[in-house]
Amino acid sequence: MIGRFLAFIAVAAMALAPVPAMAWGSFGHRTTAKIALANITPATKREIDRLIALEPTLGTPGCRLRNLEEASIWADCVRRDRLRWGYTASWHYRTAPICEDFNARSRCSGGACVTGQIDRAAAILGDKTIPDARRLEALAFLVHFVGDVHMPLHSGDNDDRGGNGRTVDYGIVPELNLHWIWDGPLAERAITSAQPALIRRYSATERAELAGGTTEDWGRESWQLARDLIYPAAYDGDVCGRELPERTAFTQEDIEAQIGASQRRITQAGLRMARLLDEALS
Repeated sequence: MIGRFLAFIAVAAMALAPVPAMAWGSFGHRTTAKIALANITPATKREIDRLIALEPTLGTPGCRLRNLEEASIWADCVRRDRLRWGYTASWHYRTAPICEDFNARSRCSGGACVTGQIDRAAAILGDKTIPDARRLEALAFLVHFVGDVHMPLHSGDNDDRGGNGRTVDYGIVPELNLHWIWDGPLAERAITSAQPALIRRYSATERAELAGGTTEDWGRESWQLARDLIYPAAYDGDVCGRELPERTAFTQEDIEAQIGASQRRITQAGLRMARLLDEALS
C-alpha cells in the first residue's frame, strides 16, 4: 500500500513539473511510431533502417535517432538547442482560434507550421536525388510532425497557446494545464486502456477508414475536436463569447468521454504516418 502511494506521488510530481509543449509526450509519439512500424511494407522498413544507420551524420549525440521510435521524439529533443534548431519551434503547431471560422491557409507563413512541414518533409524523404543525411532529417521531422498535427491542441486554441494557458485539474491531480493533460496523462490512459491494443497490424478496411486525407484535413479534424470536445468538456459548454474561470477541472466522466477521441487520433497518426512512409520509400 505504501509503495503504491509513493508511486502515485512520484507520478503526480512529474505531471506537475514544467514541461515544454509536445504533442502526446514521449509515450504517445513512440506509440504512433510503433503503429506505423506495424503497418509499413518490408521494403519501407529496410529503407528506414538504411537511413537510420546514417545517424552520426546528424551531429546530435544528445538526441539519438537509432530507430523510428527515437525518430518520433527527435524533433522535440533538438529544438532545445536554440542555437542550431530554435528556428524549428513554430513547425510543431498551427493553432487557429476555435471561436472563428477555420482557415486552412492562415497562420503558416512560408510553410513554417506543422502542416507545411509535413508536406515538405515527405517531399524531401521521397526525393532520391537529395543526400541521404538530409532525407534522414526529413524522416525524423515527418514522423514527429504527423503526431503533432493529430493532437487537437496543436491546431485549436482559445487565445491560450493551445491550452497551455488554462489551469485544469485532472481528476484528483491538481493544477495541470489543458495542453499537458492531452499530451500526457489522458493520452497515456487512452493507449494503455485500448481494447484491442492500438499497436497492431490493421486490416485494409481499417486503413481505408482511418489513414486517408491531406495534412489540411488532419489539422481541421484536430481543430474541430478542440472546439467541439476538449474546451466544452473543460468548461461545461461553449466557451465562445464568455469569460472563463481561472481554474477548472476534468471530472472522471469528462476524462472518460475523451478517451475514445484520443485513441482514434493516435491510431490515425500512426496509420497516416505509415501511408506517407510507404509513399516516400517503397
